[in-house]
Amino acid sequence: MEEFSKKMFFVLALIFLIIAFGTLGYMGIEGWNFLDSVYMTVITLSTVGYREVHELSMKGIVFTIFLIVGGVGVMLYALGTGARAILEGELKEIFGRKKLEKRIKELSGHYIICGYGRMGKIISKELQAERVRFVVVDKAPVSLEENRDVLILLGDATQDHVLKEAGIEKARGLISVLPTDAENLFVVLSARGLNPGLLIVARAVDEDAEQKLLRAGATKVVSPYHLGGLRMAHTVLKPTVVDFIEFATRSGNIELQMQEIGIQEGSSLIGLTLQECGIGEGLGVIVVAIKQSTGDTKFNPTFRSTVKPGDTLIVLGEVAKLKGFEEMAKTGRS
Repeated sequence: MEEFSKKMFFVLALIFLIIAFGTLGYMGIEGWNFLDSVYMTVITLSTVGYREVHELSMKGIVFTIFLIVGGVGVMLYALGTGARAILEGELKEIFGRKKLEKRIKELSGHYIICGYGRMGKIISKELQAERVRFVVVDKAPVSLEENRDVLILLGDATQDHVLKEAGIEKARGLISVLPTDAENLFVVLSARGLNPGLLIVARAVDEDAEQKLLRAGATKVVSPYHLGGLRMAHTVLKPTVVDFIEFATRSGNIELQMQEIGIQEGSSLIGLTLQECGIGEGLGVIVVAIKQSTGDTKFNPTFRSTVKPGDTLIVLGEVAKLKGFEEMAKTGRS
């Protein structure tokens, strides 16, 4: 867009300069007024050749010849450059949209982020850091120069056809962070109807909207103001705890990470205790909690706690060691 603006500015500046040159020339040589000089310049450069506004002197004839030879060529070049820029821009937009649609159609098990405001950008950054596939849906045009690696679909996320374009039938989850609760409510209703098994996380601006969003089909509702207030209070009351949690959950941190790892069917860890798995001694990974398939969460499990299918283990450790444990959770072999 910036390159297109520069080209159009150059074209308009070139046209203005050549018209100004012709106007000043007729005013200086023939002594005509401004309007007559502009009119004569325009009909000469446009090759209309309607008629001279006044009888030309010998100097005026010579100046007109130079204006036709030089000015018409400049005008044609300027107009050609402008037309090419417009055509290239339109073709680029068409092919860019086709390429975007193709990339979105190839997605599966991805996430859809509805809204690309301040929260949407933070969420996108975190998902990018974790190399999670996602597509953003937003009504406002987004600068592609600043977001080359982000799939951005221009459209209203409250509309079913836009969510379908974003591949909601094949998506793993949807995050709605639109400006108003009403918009988020519409998105949740549409998304739940299009994909009944979809994980849906929605933002609630007002506390009263939380229950409405849950009734509409949201899996989880987040209230930024409530969480922000708690975070600020805990920063004052428990600063070390807050610093540790922030450090352990920050994306891109290679020293320490807190992660959740699911125990899949077929893993040879199933039926073993945490001690038998060798998680602590072998990998140096700490199991903070176990969320069972029933929904119950067991905090600070002992070494006698048994791993069951469908369990989700919240673990703490270095990134490399967490990846090794994740492989064990899948296959049972490190």
